[in-house]
Amino acid sequence: MFTLSRPHRHDVLLAVLGLAGGVLLWLLGLHLQSDRAFMAPWVCLVPLAVVSGLELLRRTAPQTALVIGTFALVADQFTVGNLATVLMFTDLVYAAVLYGTPSAARRIPVTTFLIMVAVTVGFLAWFRNPQALLIGVVTGMISFGPALTAVSVRNHRDAATTARLHAEQTALLAEMDRTQAVTAERTRMARELHDMVANHLSAIAIHSTAALSIDDPETSRQALGVIRENSVDGLAEMRRLIGLLRTGDTAAQPAPSPTLASLDALVEQARTNAASSGLSCAFEDTREERGPLAAPVELAAYRIVQESLTNALKHAAPGPVTVRLGQSGQSLTVEVSSALGERRGPRAPGSGAGLVGMRERVALLGGTIDAGPSTAVGGRGIWRVRAELPVEEGVSGR
Repeated sequence: MFTLSRPHRHDVLLAVLGLAGGVLLWLLGLHLQSDRAFMAPWVCLVPLAVVSGLELLRRTAPQTALVIGTFALVADQFTVGNLATVLMFTDLVYAAVLYGTPSAARRIPVTTFLIMVAVTVGFLAWFRNPQALLIGVVTGMISFGPALTAVSVRNHRDAATTARLHAEQTALLAEMDRTQAVTAERTRMARELHDMVANHLSAIAIHSTAALSIDDPETSRQALGVIRENSVDGLAEMRRLIGLLRTGDTAAQPAPSPTLASLDALVEQARTNAASSGLSCAFEDTREERGPLAAPVELAAYRIVQESLTNALKHAAPGPVTVRLGQSGQSLTVEVSSALGERRGPRAPGSGAGLVGMRERVALLGGTIDAGPSTAVGGRGIWRVRAELPVEEGVSGR
């Protein structure tokens, strides 16, 4: 079966040149053989025309063209013969292997080889003359030789196609990896930005509301002082983050990551910010060994405490806010608890992004975290955040 599609321009050119060349040889009286059944010279033009027309099908229907071309070549042997007919038949064999189905590409070389062997043995047995071997050689040159060449070309073409597909898949995977890396970096940047600024902005929101709602000059002055301090600190941290994001800015030096040694200052700042809300902040470090840990662990612990204090400033009822650090074996425990209940006065809104960020940080380190209501000693309800972070032996953050 073949499709009636438009032939390729190269196939048209081969057909035209082959037919023109064959006619020229016929006009010059150059024939391949004599003493044939059909001695009229014009008869050889029929197989020539047929094979020339089959050249138009060498891409669209190569196997059909080869079958018909074989009959045309056999018919040409009963005429004076034309060299152009033989040459175009070799191209049909080549095209059938190169453009045919995979099964045809495997079958045709084997078939032509067997035909070459059979012709050689048959003519050798018939003529009983070593010169009969030349007939087998010619048969192999017009059938097995083109098929073998086409097999080599097809294998190289398939290898090139496979390499191109592999390159495209590699490029696609690289683009996917790049997209995932960009997404992960954006998520990390958003988490860092939230953790750094949320605490300061929450304090600003609460104290600005207090300054507007309480008609007391001294209270307003204290609130404005806290607002100014948190504004300056928040802007400084924003500048550090923006400096890290700039490209080509060699003057901007990255700020060191916060460590567990900075928790005292963080709790002290939270104590100042939360005083007007009736919160008292305390820090308990029960670790026996207080040496440096891996930088990612210390950063995660610091951010968990920072976000927990921010949430306490937003939502906790008046009472103690306790930050506890402990270490058991290869696990660092970070716990922050605050009182549950109603609280009068201004409260800052929350979006829940802080808890999501804490869980993401803990998940990246392979730890666990639990955040929710609990019961303290004495039966009072508390909100507790407790995280277990794995600590690797011999790893130092410095």
